[in-house]
Amino acid sequence: MSNYYQAEVETLPTEELKKIQSEKLVKLVKHVYDNVEYYRKKMDEKGIKPEDVKSVNDLHKLPFLTKADLRDAYPYGLLAKPLTDCVRIQSTSGTTGKRVVVFYTQHDIEIWEQCCARAIMAVGGTKEDVVQVCYGYGLFTGGAGLHGGSHKVGSLTLPMSSGNTERQIQFMMDLGSTIICCTPSYAAYIGETLKEMGYTPDDNKLKAGIFGAEPWTEEMRRDIENSLGIKAYDIYGLTEMCGPGVSFECTEQTGMHINEDFFIPEIIDPDTGEVLPEGSKGELVFTTLDKEAFPLLRYRTRDICVLSRKKCSCGRTFIKMTKPMGRSDDMLIIRGVNVFPSQIETVLLEQGYSPNYRIEVDRANNNDTLDVYVELTSEQFSDTVKDVSIKEKQLAEAVKTMLGIKPNMHLVPPKSIARSEGKAVRVVDKRKLHD
Repeated sequence: MSNYYQAEVETLPTEELKKIQSEKLVKLVKHVYDNVEYYRKKMDEKGIKPEDVKSVNDLHKLPFLTKADLRDAYPYGLLAKPLTDCVRIQSTSGTTGKRVVVFYTQHDIEIWEQCCARAIMAVGGTKEDVVQVCYGYGLFTGGAGLHGGSHKVGSLTLPMSSGNTERQIQFMMDLGSTIICCTPSYAAYIGETLKEMGYTPDDNKLKAGIFGAEPWTEEMRRDIENSLGIKAYDIYGLTEMCGPGVSFECTEQTGMHINEDFFIPEIIDPDTGEVLPEGSKGELVFTTLDKEAFPLLRYRTRDICVLSRKKCSCGRTFIKMTKPMGRSDDMLIIRGVNVFPSQIETVLLEQGYSPNYRIEVDRANNNDTLDVYVELTSEQFSDTVKDVSIKEKQLAEAVKTMLGIKPNMHLVPPKSIARSEGKAVRVVDKRKLHD
């Protein structure tokens, strides 16, 4: 039996959920139409009035919102409450153009923390637990969200932030952390460091980890579970929506339950914008139902996934989303082939290599080049050039079988690829520099 933070809502029959969503949606649409000029213009352009939206069945009539809209409206253009009602901002870790800045009222923070509390309890968290939060604090939403959720559950919270791995490990050991929250690449790094320090997975008290903020594969999940001696759970969110906690995995580990009383998900065809039936693979779109300061109508996440209402053994009735299978805008097109970095990672892990890698795409003589640098573990590291080149050839063939194109593989010494304490930078596309 799973732990619930708000059992009554988390197990509501779907029809009841739909009713709640419809009531909230009608209010939301009227609220943004009356208070946000940017939305009013978008709706007027589509010929939609608030009274045209009577239930969730009318959601498809509303216009989409994209990250470009958020940048155009920066900083206050999408604000739906007076600035004096806002108590905080968070911002994306974006590397391109203007950052996205999101405003929160006290109510918005309250709801976000409830979502994160649900995620912590879904993995077995209680007030007896010691929750070590090593997501970044500050503008990045990771730290603040899980920190607030842990407080709501009543757990002892260690607000470590990211980095300073030796200190992380000292506190983890001395204070007996039982749940760790960070990016999957950082969890893998902590596991690696523990091993180097001579610890075995039995030496720590950890039982679960809540990992998100970057893509990771099932193979990486198993590696982390083995190296830390835990169950590893996925959490999903976007700064634009609130931060982590939009959806979360339960003990079944077969996808993430979306907090549907606060967020309505849709799957669309990324090219046509048409809403696809449940079970279809497409781009995930979200509407926030309870956000006061920065509500979003039909926000295009660019994440590709599948939604499913299959009955879950944890008893939650919230719809589940798969792990994002790539992004409709992150996809690399190399020599006309669609390539998702996660496909390359899957091959590396299946072949027993580490998840520390870098993909470089470039163009030479009008031809795309694909180079993959993979770190060897200290056990695999061998100085004989012949051994390394045989392994590189085998790996290149395995990637070719998966993608249909052959990369140049480079096996490099342990620790030679820079570690990331925030989101790992996996892909460097140099073609943009020449275009």
